[in-house]
Amino acid sequence: MTDLIRSARPEDAPGVVALRALVFPYLVRGVESTRRMIAQPPPGEDWAAWVVETDGRLVGWASAYRNTQTSTAGVGEISTLHVHPAHRGRGAGTALFDAALAHLRQIGATRVLTHCRAESLPFAQRHGFTPSRELRYSALDLRPAPPMPEPPPGVRLLPAAEVDPRRIHRADAESSRDEPGDVPTDVLGYDLWQHEVWHNPGLDRQASTVAEVAGEVVALSLVKRDGDRMWSDFTGTVPEHRGRGLARLTKQVALHRAAATGVRTAYTSNDEANGPMLAINARLGYRPVDSQWSCRRTLS
Repeated sequence: MTDLIRSARPEDAPGVVALRALVFPYLVRGVESTRRMIAQPPPGEDWAAWVVETDGRLVGWASAYRNTQTSTAGVGEISTLHVHPAHRGRGAGTALFDAALAHLRQIGATRVLTHCRAESLPFAQRHGFTPSRELRYSALDLRPAPPMPEPPPGVRLLPAAEVDPRRIHRADAESSRDEPGDVPTDVLGYDLWQHEVWHNPGLDRQASTVAEVAGEVVALSLVKRDGDRMWSDFTGTVPEHRGRGLARLTKQVALHRAAATGVRTAYTSNDEANGPMLAINARLGYRPVDSQWSCRRTLS
């Protein structure tokens, strides 16, 4: 068997999704969304991806890009590097890592972030990374569906499809500024958000829900879907309206609406320090399914 590393192509999308489902069954990105990601990378990120083939079969994947959502300068990320379990230990992971790191150097990154499972930490440490934060993944069986909650007085719960996307983006950007992480998410521009979120083929605009108070979008829960599985892409509340239960309210409505149209399992992830969201998910019935560690490295 011969391993070949090359740049990813749009026609790789079915193989990429099948490999991801095997290695990370809790990650949700469908074929059309993956094909678009490869064919039309996000603007301004210098995004690139590679695959490893063995005798024509796709057995490895990694992508790398510039993080343009943070005010921290020079941040590059290596995302979702993984190799088929039966093909590990033969250098595919190192080849993917080398390609990603060379790309980040080329685009001028001075800091690199990535994520890996605990069993992959030795690989990351051998390549100069230091573990930083735990990211917890959880799942919720939507059979039966969560009940539709009654909104408090003055709160309207609307499908995202009925709301101007610029208003949703504004609430998303304000809500995510203080989300825990290795770098702040404090420069979420509309063009990138529109590309990555609003025009993503996986976004379920009917299930995605916003809470409106006095004509202002103050909380949101966004749903990305692939068949009968969904990913809670982001749930949050603008700072001045926190403490009223609006994040839980919008997420419960989004889950109810998704279940009503055939979603059977919901997945999400949270930083270890995001206590409020971890508590919300626990009350909604989510159960832990895996965890990963963020890892950091400085480039000379």
